[in-house]
Amino acid sequence: MTPLAPNAFLSPLIVEDAVRRALDEDLGRAGDITSIATIPAGAAARAVFVARKPGVVAGLPLADAAFRLIDPAVRFTAHVADGRRIAPGDVLATVEGPARAVLSGERVALNFLGHLSGIATATAAYADRIKHTKARITCTRKTTPGLRALEKYAVKCGGGSNHRYGLDDAVLIKDNHIAVAGGVAAVLGRARAAVGHLVRIEIEVDTLDQLAEVLAAGGADVVLLDNMPPAVLRQAVELVAGKLVTEASGGINLDTVAAVAETGVDYISSGALTHSVTTLDIGLDIEM
Repeated sequence: MTPLAPNAFLSPLIVEDAVRRALDEDLGRAGDITSIATIPAGAAARAVFVARKPGVVAGLPLADAAFRLIDPAVRFTAHVADGRRIAPGDVLATVEGPARAVLSGERVALNFLGHLSGIATATAAYADRIKHTKARITCTRKTTPGLRALEKYAVKCGGGSNHRYGLDDAVLIKDNHIAVAGGVAAVLGRARAAVGHLVRIEIEVDTLDQLAEVLAAGGADVVLLDNMPPAVLRQAVELVAGKLVTEASGGINLDTVAAVAETGVDYISSGALTHSVTTLDIGLDIEM
């Protein structure tokens, strides 16, 4: 498989499943009728993936799989690794082999590569704004249905951190849970009694009074400080005094993230990393 980004894992089973679904969607029942009709069966092609805009690359293993699953005879050679910062004109990979397969896999390969590189690029922009602080930028569950593992991998390619992958790997108690369960102390008590000792518990608060309740009740590992302005966040961090991991969330953007990070929080979560990104412009140019 094409090398992954350093310190990031992406299951080859997830890669293959995602790419197969995309190819099934694109090729349909009759295949690429344009290439079948116009390209001789024995024709060969060589093409290069080229960056059109600056950014951070992510998704090369999926581009590789897009051709390999159509025809194993296609050779995909990555010239950079995921997580690499790229400039316009950089050649990211070369693909060579049967021309019909190269042309048929082109769009699926570019869709994955452009989308995931867009996420990695956006994440890097946030990470750059807060690199003078201890805070880490992290993603959320606001992901494209069916693509969560891929998009969270792209966040790591951009230098970000991953939040929980789903409802089953961590407890995140939000305001509606607190309301239904009967208050902060009650909801934390029930959560701690129900989950295993390795499961982390995070609870959301939106006022300093709620934070004080959390600290008095005990049982939480992480506190999510929701929609607090920097001045209030700074007070919250002082109240926590290192007893809990702190996460800031709500309305985070490139203009505000530095001020939030400077309050001393440990993590800053933003759904914009995955739900509002622009695809990075990458092209596939035929060389023959």
